[in-house]
Amino acid sequence: MKFTDGNWLIREGYNVLGAVQAHDFEQQNGRLTAYASPRPIVTRSNMLDTMLLTVHFHSPLPGVIGVKLVHHAGVVERGPAFELSSQTGDHVVIEENENEAVLTSGSLSVHIRKGPEWAVDFYRGGERITGSTQKSMAYITENNTKAYMREELDLGVGEWVYGLGERFTPFVRNGQVVDLWNKDGGTSSEQSYKNIPFYITNKGYGVFVNHPELVSFEIASEKVKKVQFSVAGESLEYFVIDGPSMKEVLGKYTDLTGKPSLPPAWTFGLWLTTSFTTNYDEATVNSFVDGMAERDLPLHVFHFDCFWMREFHWTDFKWDERVFPDPVGMLTRLKEKGLKICVWINPYIAQRSRLFEEGKKNGFLVKRPNGDVWQWDLWQPGMALVDFTNPAACEWYASYLRELVDMGVDSFKTDFGERIPTDVAYFDGSDPIKMHNYYTQLYNKVVFEVLEEKLGKNEAALFARSATAGGQKFPVHWGGDCYADYESMAESLRGGLSLGISGFGFWSHDIGGFENTAPVHVFKRWLAFGLLSSHSRLHGSKSYRVPWAYDTEAVDVTRFFTKLKCRIMPYLFNTAVQATEQGLPSMRAMVLEFPEDPTSEILDRQYMLGDSLLVAPIFNEQGKVTYYLPEGKWTHLLSGEIVQGGSWRKESYDFFSLPLFVRPNSIIALGANDVRPDYDYADGVQLELHNLEDGRTAATTVRDVKGVTELTVSASRQSGAISVKVDGSGKPFTFALKGLGDIVSVEGVQAEFKGSIIQLPSGSKQLEFTINI
Repeated sequence: MKFTDGNWLIREGYNVLGAVQAHDFEQQNGRLTAYASPRPIVTRSNMLDTMLLTVHFHSPLPGVIGVKLVHHAGVVERGPAFELSSQTGDHVVIEENENEAVLTSGSLSVHIRKGPEWAVDFYRGGERITGSTQKSMAYITENNTKAYMREELDLGVGEWVYGLGERFTPFVRNGQVVDLWNKDGGTSSEQSYKNIPFYITNKGYGVFVNHPELVSFEIASEKVKKVQFSVAGESLEYFVIDGPSMKEVLGKYTDLTGKPSLPPAWTFGLWLTTSFTTNYDEATVNSFVDGMAERDLPLHVFHFDCFWMREFHWTDFKWDERVFPDPVGMLTRLKEKGLKICVWINPYIAQRSRLFEEGKKNGFLVKRPNGDVWQWDLWQPGMALVDFTNPAACEWYASYLRELVDMGVDSFKTDFGERIPTDVAYFDGSDPIKMHNYYTQLYNKVVFEVLEEKLGKNEAALFARSATAGGQKFPVHWGGDCYADYESMAESLRGGLSLGISGFGFWSHDIGGFENTAPVHVFKRWLAFGLLSSHSRLHGSKSYRVPWAYDTEAVDVTRFFTKLKCRIMPYLFNTAVQATEQGLPSMRAMVLEFPEDPTSEILDRQYMLGDSLLVAPIFNEQGKVTYYLPEGKWTHLLSGEIVQGGSWRKESYDFFSLPLFVRPNSIIALGANDVRPDYDYADGVQLELHNLEDGRTAATTVRDVKGVTELTVSASRQSGAISVKVDGSGKPFTFALKGLGDIVSVEGVQAEFKGSIIQLPSGSKQLEFTINI
């Protein structure tokens, strides 16, 4: 939201009172408070007829400093509020001298200047990383009625801004105006289903604005050397989070707002759905499932979209008996085929739903201020909204979910949650403006917790569309309604990378696009991208998405990449655990892994799947692709070709390949199973050591399907010898050298070797050996 007219003027209708001078300071319980006036206080009369900004500085965690600007403190704080972690103030040090007051937390300190030149500067050691200059902190009124609080933080030369949720606009946010307000706008606009008030920069710090309501950002747009953010009201709170690396920023941000939960291993397999408006019954479903099996296409999850329930009855959690007369029997039969089951739900209750009268009678539906149930006809006739601020309503909604889990449902697609009205009254008195974005958090939390309760820890998974900060605790999320073309494929990738750099560990998208039916070449290119994403789903709007509906080659491409994904699951599941422990996304923007490489800062058509696999999807029928490899020797995972990085490459690929390169100095764990995502990863795993440079060490971990470590291995190279250390469960595995030549001899272990491969037998739990090359 813009308040200024160029560099010098204020826009008509606005009055801006910015902090000019620090008048006084106070310390209490690890908090530092500054009082800033909008004009110099030279004489006693200067303190009359003016406002005073109260600015609180505090630290919930080491390396994280919170700043809260307050104008009028008498405003009643109405929820909701983000659930944030905090520690005691023991890690905080406050110092004052005649020139400044300083609060230090871990690696980060904030310096507040005393005297007539107000300034707030954030330092990492001796380096200033950002700050707020005179008049940047401000209280603003619009036409003497509506009030806003504003902050402007500096951007340096060459500093790029990323994040703010799943955004489909250019990946680098500089120059953009971003209003954080969840909307059902598809993937082809500036709107977003998942608005997250957190950004991160290539300077190695992040900023989290602690407001669930509309936050308006001007990112090098209103003022090109500033990130400005504002909220309506009398206060504004934000946190500056130091890394110093971008990865460490994500770690601390997710320490503050919540780490991603670990999805069960089966969710990483291939999902197939009935699609949205297609006709289907049990026979149709079986034709899909059996058709996949007959064509040797591994399938792991079957999803029933909207019409498992009767039309005009959404949501009533009742199988449409006209087409599914025996739902329990049907689900049993499907699960006997080795499938997990997901069903579509939403938080909206149509007037014809059996839940409507129950909800109305018991006060479980969101009301208008006059006490009427809030309703409209968009999406479903007479549709109402579950009031998740009411604990009894949460339990009521959850009771229907439990019945479905007892039938055999393993997961719920929690669709919608964005079109949340603001002319309403909530059970707990929550501010409806703040609830607009936050509603999805309550909705997904109720559903996720039912699955955890019924199925166990790390056995719960959603397929969710909307989110806000903290939503990463309830995976998985998908990218929403995209078109069936290359442009939407590319914008979907931008959205996924942006969501990942906003603290979300897992992300998916509709392979082939949702709207319309993709040309067969788009579908096949999208298959490679989709099956090299953290989660993979075949879904669409008006047509079935079974591969044989396209052509025979599409079947073969599906088989190839599904089996490839199953084989890389030991590597990919370790990446998933990293997401839960470190807050890192499975699909990582290049800048996260290569922050010292300037070229990586703007790349948004390729990504790292985990820390060691580079993926560059292809966005055209001809198979032409331009991509960038950072420095070092990279190995193509499929062809074995070794190429020198540090440059751009232009190549062409058929539908069975794409740029899929292993990072130098990496160990990739490949499993012995290519038909399931959930198997014993350590048993028979092949550990491939790629292009280990002299003086370097590579390491990896292989886990079981619960995320528990089963095997750790590290390899260090000195000239012509590679020292290997293994700590494991004693299961047999293979150790292979890639790009390092053949093995001359092995010392320290009894093992067979041939060429570049060593076979390690079962029974050995701790090993140390040397490979001579």
